[in-house]
Parts: sequence; structure tokens; C-alpha cells
Amino acid sequence: MPDLATLALFTAACAVLTATPGPDMLLIASRSLGQGRMAGFVTYAGIAAGSYLQAFAAAFGLSQLFLLVPTAYEVLRWLGAAYLAWLCWTTLRASEPLFAPTAAASRIPMRRIFLQGALTNLLNPKMALFMLALLPQFLKPEAGSIALQVIVLATILNVMGLIANGVVILLAGRIGAALARRPHLARWPQRLMGAVFGGLALRLAVSGRE
Repeated sequence: MPDLATLALFTAACAVLTATPGPDMLLIASRSLGQGRMAGFVTYAGIAAGSYLQAFAAAFGLSQLFLLVPTAYEVLRWLGAAYLAWLCWTTLRASEPLFAPTAAASRIPMRRIFLQGALTNLLNPKMALFMLALLPQFLKPEAGSIALQVIVLATILNVMGLIANGVVILLAGRIGAALARRPHLARWPQRLMGAVFGGLALRLAVSGRE
């Protein structure tokens, strides 16, 4: 197990990271606004699951493939952009509002929301490179099982993320509930989600390795 000083330093780094608005927070906020608090928490659960996988990949060297084989990074980047563009298209073309008092049947299943969150995280090569840069600094072979250390550190990251994103989810959920009581505004959360997916797709497509 890492010592307390290492855990404290890592926790501080995670607090700064998770409190900084980014694509994950934007996705969680838009999903909470569009389908309520539960959808926001399920989205975060998917992102957290993806973070665990990214952490193990970084710890055991799989993410170094991006550094050794630049083509692998580009393939994953374009796959991620294509996936997000598809989410944008399917969200915007839905025939009914995703969040409205009379459209409960049109809501996206929670299992699908979870998988969307996980895939969005896993198909983001920036996250893999971030994990590769951060985790090795806090892993110490002399402290015991590397796998256990990865679980502990990734859990700290996800707990700090839950605190920061939980506030966003609660606030967005209240706004979404208010919009649901106004039929003429019912499609705005759907449009926002589509714009978020489209913006993330464009951002990933044009981004380099900086």
C-alpha cells in the first residue's frame, strides 16, 4: 500500500483535476439535464469504470503503445470521434424529447447510458496519456502489489470525481426537472446533449498530441 504522504499528494492532485471543468463533466451535466439525476450518476459510473481500465492499462504499460506506435493513437482518436459523432446524430434525430412528462418511454435505458459513459472514456486517448503520465509517479514496487496500488489510486480519483461531479449532477437535475414542466422547452436538453456530443467529436478529431 502507498504511504499516507503519497496518498495525500495524489488526493490533492485528483481534487484539482476533477474540479476543473472538462469533457467528462460536460457530458455528465448534459445527461443529468436531459434525463435527470439518476442518468447523471449512471453516466459517471460508466466513466469511473473506464477510468479503472485506463489506470490498469497505464500501470502495466499498455498505454505506452501510443508513444511507441503513433498510428495506434490516431486510430483510437478517430474511433472516438466517430463514436461521439454517432451519438450526436442519434440524439438530435430522436423523434420525441428525451426528457418530458409525456415521453417517459423515449428515455434512454440506464444500461446504455452506462456503456456510453464507459466507451466515451475508453475511446479518449487523452485520458490514456494522462494516466500514463500521472500514475507511474505514485506507484512504488516496494510498497506491495502494483495491482492493489492501482485499485486504491483509481478509487481515490473516482471518489474525488464523484464529489465534484455530484454537485454538477444535482444542480443540472434540478434545472432539467424545471424544464420538464415547460413543454415548449422540453427539447432544449436534447439539443444540448447533441451539441455536447458533436463538440466533443470535433474536439477529438482536430486535436493533436499536445
